[in-house]
Amino acid sequence: MTEHSQSPKRPAHPNKKRDTPSQQSAHQTPKRTPSKQPPSKQPQSADDDILDFAKVNYLTVTRQQHDQRVDNFLLGRLKGLPRSHVYNMIRSDEIRVNGKRCKPHDKLQRNDVVRIAPIKLATREKPVISPDFAQSLLERIVYEDEGLIVLNKPSGMAVHGGSGESFGVIEAMREVTGKKYLELVHRIDKDTSGLLMIAKKRSTLKTLQEHLREKTLQKTYLCLVVGWISSETQTIDKPLLKYTLPATQEGKSGERRVKVDVKSEDSKPSQTQINVLQKFELNGQKVSLIEAKPLTGRTHQIRVHLASIGHPLLGDDKYNPNVAKGDKSVRRLCLHAYQLEIPEYETITAELPVDMQNLLENQHD
Repeated sequence: MTEHSQSPKRPAHPNKKRDTPSQQSAHQTPKRTPSKQPPSKQPQSADDDILDFAKVNYLTVTRQQHDQRVDNFLLGRLKGLPRSHVYNMIRSDEIRVNGKRCKPHDKLQRNDVVRIAPIKLATREKPVISPDFAQSLLERIVYEDEGLIVLNKPSGMAVHGGSGESFGVIEAMREVTGKKYLELVHRIDKDTSGLLMIAKKRSTLKTLQEHLREKTLQKTYLCLVVGWISSETQTIDKPLLKYTLPATQEGKSGERRVKVDVKSEDSKPSQTQINVLQKFELNGQKVSLIEAKPLTGRTHQIRVHLASIGHPLLGDDKYNPNVAKGDKSVRRLCLHAYQLEIPEYETITAELPVDMQNLLENQHD
């Protein structure tokens, strides 16, 4: 008979030892109860903006973030914080999920509580968007429905803040539209122009990213490359490896690069399908206009693959040796994301930007 079932007036048996509290608890079935946060640590909804980054913040995962990776969740809430800083916080145990350590690729579940340590960052202020810039950004929307915005991004604008950028397309669009939930479906390089997908709903984000994983969403690029490519149509199938420039290269040490590497176990299988649309001369230099379809989605894939067959992109300061040596005859990276083929959507296109069109108009056959 337990202590709670005895009558208060009935004395305990003189020869029977009463169970200690620890023994009593051992006899009982333990009950799991949700841990309660102290009043100062009550979590806020992850749908709301963080107001004070200088203190510990607790965010409750909602339906909008269910099944999202930890790193993507943080990048969406710590806008302007460099990606490297976010990953350092995860590795340094400054990010916890339900009180436990986590990894960048861990998936969050609804009602999880994410703890974020204090962040000291001078660039946390909201971006200041001029009325003219805001209008020009809105005019670049080429498609919009209840769940998706497709923007024709200009060359030279990063898709998100960080790494020296106070803000990018996604921060500017959140500020301009006033929408709390806007997330990048994918990324394109800062110097690449063209179609960028931005989800207005979590369900749309998950659907489109699933299409990207399953390779049922086709992105097509237009680019100008050095030389005349002999084979009109081909698939470049070469594994790619990310690496960091050594400290011996002054001014560029620590920069990330990609190269073809058939020997490394860390290389990723990569395929790019190309089709030559036109061959001409530009300022005495042979140039080809190429349609490129990445069949995989690796960083700098089109740029590295074309450079690997001896036809680097015009204006590519990373993979075109002539540009690296100071050739400024072309002022931009000649890579434009011009078409999206998405299941259950009409084909979405964006015309070549004026600066690339001008290069084509100055050609000599």
